Amino acid sequence: MDEPSPQPQPFPQRLTEGYRAFLDDRFIREQSRYEKLAESGQTPKIMLIGCCDSRVSPEVIFDASPGEMFVVRNIANLIPPFSPDDQLHGTSAALEYGVQALKVEHIVVLGHGRCGGIKAFADDTQGPLSSGDFIGRWITLVEPAARRSGGRGRNETLDDYVERLALLSVQQSLANLRTFPCINILESKGRLHLHGAYFAVASGMLMLLDPQSGQFVPAVGEMPKKVQMIRCSEAEPESGG
Repeated sequence: MDEPSPQPQPFPQRLTEGYRAFLDDRFIREQSRYEKLAESGQTPKIMLIGCCDSRVSPEVIFDASPGEMFVVRNIANLIPPFSPDDQLHGTSAALEYGVQALKVEHIVVLGHGRCGGIKAFADDTQGPLSSGDFIGRWITLVEPAARRSGGRGRNETLDDYVERLALLSVQQSLANLRTFPCINILESKGRLHLHGAYFAVASGMLMLLDPQSGQFVPAVGEMPKKVQMIRCSEAEPESGG
């Protein structure tokens, strides 16, 4: 006997309410911008590769207006090396479009604290979420960073190792970016600039990769006093992104 078809459910009310708030406020304030974008198309100068994690919204973190950033999000903000084959490459396709069609001037790889994708790689006790294990295959891209890390230290907690590996993974993604011939050529000519960044969810601190020292340093010299009241050690819930 055939199982009954699932009944269609209404569109999530939260989204409808959010859209109504958008119409009543932001869209009114920025309507001319939307009209211009519709007529002339997008011309962002910045492309950002971020994580799917719902807590790490690039447009919110950087207070970006519509049309300012070309954003790509995937599990653990990973970038595969250049691999021109017959497989499907979503992130590589987005890079091709951002660099060659939109001609962005900056590419930012944005990592973040307590990344579930990085933890899934680092934690040997976790099994695959599905028989297909798309995530497991995807996060093998973390392997070169893990080799550079030297592995988890004897007295290093899993959480500390995940944070260290997340930073190294941002650097590895930048190295993978440079395997794309077009990106490598444009960077060498000074027409494209690559950046690494890391956002701590609990504290709100943004760290930038210093290309000279290879270290991540605070993006701003001094955090606002209200932000400083948040403990940097505040526990951040795990996520799947």
